[in-house]
Amino acid sequence: MQKFVTPEGEEFYVEIEATNRILNEGIPFIIVDIREKRLAIKEGDYFLFTNDEGNIPSENTSGLGLYYKDTRFLSNFEFTINGRSPVLLSSTAERDYLAHIELTNADIRDGERLMVPQETLNIRRLLVMSEGLHERIRIKNYNRFPVDLDLAFSFNTDFADIFEVRGLRRQSRGNLLYPKLVGSELVLAYVGEDEVFRQTKISLPFKPDSIEVAVNRTIIRNRITIKPAGRLVFNYHILPLIGSDKAKKVDFNQAVTKLRSSYTRWEGEITGIYTDNELFNSVMSRGVSDVRALRANHQDGKIMHAGIPWYVAPFGRDSLITAIEVLSLTPEPAKETLKFLAKFQGKEVNHWKDEEPGKILHEIREGELAILKEIPHTPYYGSIDSTPLFLILAAEYYRWTNDLNFMREIAPNIEACLNWIDEYGDVDGDHFLEYRRHSRRGLINQGWKDSWNAVSHIDGRIAEPPIALCEVQGYAYRAKMSIAKFYRDIGDAKHADELEAQAAALKKHFNEAFWMPDEGYFAMALDGNKNQVATITSNVGQCLYAGIIDDDKAGQVVRRLMQPDMFSGWGIRTVSKAAQIYNPMSYHNGSIWPHDNAIIVSGVKAYGFNEEATILASALFDAAIHHTYYRLPELFCGFTRRGTNWPVSYPVSCSPQAWAAGSVFLMFQAMLGIFPDAHKDILYIKNPVLPRWLGRVELENLRLGRDRVSVLFSRDGAATRVSELTQSGKLKTGDVLE
Repeated sequence: MQKFVTPEGEEFYVEIEATNRILNEGIPFIIVDIREKRLAIKEGDYFLFTNDEGNIPSENTSGLGLYYKDTRFLSNFEFTINGRSPVLLSSTAERDYLAHIELTNADIRDGERLMVPQETLNIRRLLVMSEGLHERIRIKNYNRFPVDLDLAFSFNTDFADIFEVRGLRRQSRGNLLYPKLVGSELVLAYVGEDEVFRQTKISLPFKPDSIEVAVNRTIIRNRITIKPAGRLVFNYHILPLIGSDKAKKVDFNQAVTKLRSSYTRWEGEITGIYTDNELFNSVMSRGVSDVRALRANHQDGKIMHAGIPWYVAPFGRDSLITAIEVLSLTPEPAKETLKFLAKFQGKEVNHWKDEEPGKILHEIREGELAILKEIPHTPYYGSIDSTPLFLILAAEYYRWTNDLNFMREIAPNIEACLNWIDEYGDVDGDHFLEYRRHSRRGLINQGWKDSWNAVSHIDGRIAEPPIALCEVQGYAYRAKMSIAKFYRDIGDAKHADELEAQAAALKKHFNEAFWMPDEGYFAMALDGNKNQVATITSNVGQCLYAGIIDDDKAGQVVRRLMQPDMFSGWGIRTVSKAAQIYNPMSYHNGSIWPHDNAIIVSGVKAYGFNEEATILASALFDAAIHHTYYRLPELFCGFTRRGTNWPVSYPVSCSPQAWAAGSVFLMFQAMLGIFPDAHKDILYIKNPVLPRWLGRVELENLRLGRDRVSVLFSRDGAATRVSELTQSGKLKTGDVLE
């Protein structure tokens, strides 16, 4: 039997049967499994994804598990009493780092004899993410007699890479090792093909009465007695370790206290938002909490993870857009994101990674497949929009902070982004930004709608590359216009003039090449033959945010967006109902994405269409209050709103998801008409509009540069009044943009 010795000197034996079973079985997603309620909690690089009882069933096919750094460290985690699962009463993961589950017992019998009547035991499970997974279980006996219970806990792990869990098939795998009891810890271990030793250490609360090791699970049993009206409380700590990582002992109470304090501190540092609508307050509070949960520390700095469960990793596009969305809350995520992404800016032409000099990354992964270079995510650069979005965020961060020292620090990165746009982003020399995949394991489509069939002609044909997306031209336009302001403010008028001239030329060229006069709308894209991809999509709405649409065309675009085939009543669909590729249950071809809608609201409002912006903002608010925890998910289905129906969930949507969590703040900023100019110490308020469901809004400690201001908005009939409550420094508010 093959033996493995760990760096700590522990001996393990290879579990050949289980290794082969996991490899051959595969882990496909099955839709009937996904439909059930899920609990998701996260802190840092750790996240837990369970069913609503807090369990990870051994045969689950929907990716449930305990994950750390793109590896699943628990694929089975179940709890039974006298051979039966407890009966669920309620469960919640409203706090992003903690799941609270209340259960009771079914009848417990010994043959025909009733030993413990149903609903006389209360079983409470508290699951907390902090340096791994902590669980506290409390069993309370409401009987007037002692009860004898057989507790059984089953554990297993496949150490699957997140890409395996999502469906990637591997030709070979590393070796699973036989579970081993080391002192008071059960150790599950694996040696990967990357030669990295990974282990899951489970600190047991008491000495097991028996241990059963099977191919697909290890079962630990304990016989306990609870006195009349007594209770039993015990804790587990489950810690993933990679390589030479050392176990970190953290007490359950300390973990909860530390996390609670961290969230309280986060909430106290950001802009305070107070309104007279308690439901809206709940939506905003949920967004604040979710943004905090998705921030993470990496060895290269802090950055926002994209979403649970599939995108707990640094993403260029997602992190950049989220940071833009939450600038009115705090500029810190923006600075963190810019610093992090600048470190990984492309240095060379590398087709395997779709890398080019100056390009901003798409995604970083740290699992076994990335280490083996079986996937190109080390990092992978297949994103056409991350680079202009980097420039937009840099410019917006500057407008909010006037942080000239940091802007000078990233000035070489800014110049590299601008050079990439001009030298590499324009694949065929037509002055548009285009993409074409080079990596065989890269993305076919490299805009935010990156499904393989997301860019299709009206007859359903897939558009051939290189593809120029409409919103990407908008991003490039806004990037150059906004960065030009920075150069002008620091005295480089020549560079500013050049960028503004380039942006003006792009705007003119765009309005000529993408406009479809018969539709009164813009094409989604130009394909490799410069043919318009005429499918009616939401992408065009983001062009309003970018400001690239001519004023005489903006009204037609807004009216088209508001037609029933695009506006469902819950939001703007990604694709028109009239399109051949439309499917309201698809990922990108008919669903509704909150971040997409928030960007559209911002653009519609910027062009002065107050009524339409209010309708869209109200629809998104209504969708939020109909979702669990008042949380906007990554996306939901595009079915039409009828009567009292609710928005229909998308079965594998990430929730929480970063740019969905941030969407409410971008939308809110747009409706309030807030435009910062920290360089001039002016906060402009232009055309504020409160919807009918908001009568009063107070922003407290809104940061602009080194100053803070508190502002009150109040609705007076159809008008919205603005008054400044407090301020520090020499900050001024103004209602006219310069």
